[in-house]
Amino acid sequence: MQFGLIGRKLGHSFSKSYFSEKFDRLGLPHRYDLYELADVAELPTLLAQQPDLLGLNVTIPYKTAVRAYCTALDPLAAEAGAVNTVVRMPGGRLRGYNTDVLGFGQTLDTWLVELGRSMPRKALIVGAGGASQAVQVALRLRGVAFRVAARRAGTDITGQRWLPYDALPGTLGIYDLVVQTTPLGMHPDVETALPLPYTELTPDTLCYDLVYNPAQTRFMTLCAAQGCPVQNGLPMLHAQAEAAWEIWQQSL
Repeated sequence: MQFGLIGRKLGHSFSKSYFSEKFDRLGLPHRYDLYELADVAELPTLLAQQPDLLGLNVTIPYKTAVRAYCTALDPLAAEAGAVNTVVRMPGGRLRGYNTDVLGFGQTLDTWLVELGRSMPRKALIVGAGGASQAVQVALRLRGVAFRVAARRAGTDITGQRWLPYDALPGTLGIYDLVVQTTPLGMHPDVETALPLPYTELTPDTLCYDLVYNPAQTRFMTLCAAQGCPVQNGLPMLHAQAEAAWEIWQQSL
């Protein structure tokens, strides 16, 4: 059986080594490959060329656009408006799932236990793409109020409105959780960071960066300088990958 990852640029991805090592450990003859697509419209061609490709992970920037190629959506994927895991069903139909919701929620719960903290009351989600939409669902399921910030004001496909970054000064201190969902700071552009008023943060604010490479991002460094507990996206990456594997096993 063959599995893989689609995205525009995949040089940062850990997925091939993660799943290849997993298959070796389990004694399975499966393959996992990376498929860089210049446009998500190339997906049908890829599937036609790879008839043994039974499951896909989806990364930036196709988590929202790939929904159009799915004939069915899992409820969490439908609520998030984004897909990061795809199953190829009999007849070639695609069913979309969102394991980012599960991965973020599980790792947030674990982190809070480790810190001895209660569930945040109010969160700021920075970024408005597919990863942001998954975080929104996970927080909504936990009763956490949140706002979304992006480069400019607008509304995403789920109807969630977001603030522009320049509206944040003077308000950042009201949040007890900040989640960074953009690719800023990801290898190789490790010195980049969001234009946030970091000095308004306090040690009461938890700062979670979904970027996992490098392990300590510029965002995390700036937040830690204010005394904030910080976490990168590696635990979430592992959790969502394991959830994807469970889905593929149950569906094939």
